[in-house]
Amino acid sequence: PLQIYVHISFVIMLIQMDTEIRKIVLKNAIDYKGKASVKSVIPKILGTFSEAKKNIKEIVDKVNVLVSEINSLTLEEQISQLRNLAPELLEKKEKRKKGLKNLPHAIEGKFVARLPPEPGKYLHVGHAIGFYINYLYTQKYKGKLILRFEDTNPLIPKKEYYDAIREDLKAINIHYDKEIIESNNIEQYYSYGEKLINENLAYACSCSKEEISTKRRNKEECSCRNRSTEENLLIWKAMHKDVGEGEFIIRLKGNMSAKDPLLRDPTIFRIIDAEHPLQGKKYRVWPSYDFAVAIEDGLNVTHVLRGAEFLQRTPLQNHIRSLLGIKNPEVIHYSRVNIIGGLTSGREIRKLIKEENTTWDDPRLMTIRALLRRGINPETFKLLAIDVGISLAETNLDYKHISGINKKLIDPIAKRCFFVSNPIKLVVEGAPEKEAEIPVHPKNEKLGKRKIKTNGVIWLAKDDLHEGKLRLKDLYTIELKKEGVEYKAKFLTEEFEKGIEVIQWVSSDFVKMNLIIPEGKELITVKGYAESTIQNYPVGEIIQLERVGYGRIDSKEPEVNVIFSHK
Repeated sequence: PLQIYVHISFVIMLIQMDTEIRKIVLKNAIDYKGKASVKSVIPKILGTFSEAKKNIKEIVDKVNVLVSEINSLTLEEQISQLRNLAPELLEKKEKRKKGLKNLPHAIEGKFVARLPPEPGKYLHVGHAIGFYINYLYTQKYKGKLILRFEDTNPLIPKKEYYDAIREDLKAINIHYDKEIIESNNIEQYYSYGEKLINENLAYACSCSKEEISTKRRNKEECSCRNRSTEENLLIWKAMHKDVGEGEFIIRLKGNMSAKDPLLRDPTIFRIIDAEHPLQGKKYRVWPSYDFAVAIEDGLNVTHVLRGAEFLQRTPLQNHIRSLLGIKNPEVIHYSRVNIIGGLTSGREIRKLIKEENTTWDDPRLMTIRALLRRGINPETFKLLAIDVGISLAETNLDYKHISGINKKLIDPIAKRCFFVSNPIKLVVEGAPEKEAEIPVHPKNEKLGKRKIKTNGVIWLAKDDLHEGKLRLKDLYTIELKKEGVEYKAKFLTEEFEKGIEVIQWVSSDFVKMNLIIPEGKELITVKGYAESTIQNYPVGEIIQLERVGYGRIDSKEPEVNVIFSHK
């Protein structure tokens, strides 16, 4: 009777939610040119109706049907339906207030969050945003932050990634209070696993992957469930020594009739005969991701702040903790950040590295170190995290968003420099010899001036050449006349005249420079000359190449190489 009552209550809730869900799907479809996405809609629904998390399967089924129906409509029909249901959703909303929302049950001085990277690749901008959200909340609540390496699948981690992750966090100014390496806690996981076996809550299973998958799908219990506790313990001990990989796994006694397939007797231990970068061959029985995470979060963390892609794992992790007598942390999900037009996939990056013999800091990538190398200020990652915040609204992020924030940070401090691409030499008739004094920064007088000696020989960018008057910035005005295929230059005046195009230039005291421009999956090198003062700036300095854009000095030997950041 109780189950019937719960089911009826859920049906009533679905009916009550029906209109609101339709609004959400319609709005999503209209925002994306008539095509709603189930993945985009589900987090929004769960954020609107917290009780829906208990019946995620029914919600997903309902949304699948509704998305299919609404996507079959024309955009005009979708707009008409939403106008009838909720015309206010068609109006442009005011920009969402930025800042950190208060979190439930967060107590100042007792708040603990974690950064949980798997050391299988270098961190990218999506990691940086999620990690900064956790870091900012630990600061807000004067709490503690744990860096936790999730390395319980020995096939994935590599020693270089542990070190790289630590370096990247330091580089973007995220500081943590404690470090946990999950593979150092294997004995603790064993203890909890053996506890479940002793309490007849877990069993050894010898079924094939295909059999397990079929029975899970059909909600059928495995015959291995009937093994005695004594037999399960014997197999458990043998798994650490004699049993071959794949012969046995340890499964939790879940609920094979559960609507959530993750609760249907999940695997909690398996044999992996591979050398671990830290543990070597010390262990061969490894806990599943959910088992290790459930324990670590329950024992060490008060608040789990993570992306919505982990939403479906929460019920299983809570169930594991309930069986082990471990308290559940407060789990809060936020929308996954979709990186548009940038390489973040470890598989794709490894392929690129292998094919082109490049590295994880290649400026075409969206890894933290690639973006830093390209001239992105570390503070940009923090401001991106504040922009995203704790919200289930979908976030699509591209490089323009990143560069827009970065420009505001670096423009007030970026030293200026002239650079001409595809340089053409001109001898300016009648030009005086002089030493031009040019501000290092147009508004920041404290940075002083740069001095460039000129003797009438100048170099201009090929694209800037045209007949008529040109003002050489902070120098003098010239007139160009085309004679055949060449241009002749004549000095006019040192006085500034309005209405004349102002361009950059370099003197005969130039430095050869390569401007390296990341363009999608390509790296374009533009050769040219830079003013000699660029030699005074150290490698790593972010500068503005006047009328070209911002860049970071990457190296100075054998020629100066500057990686283009953005306009």
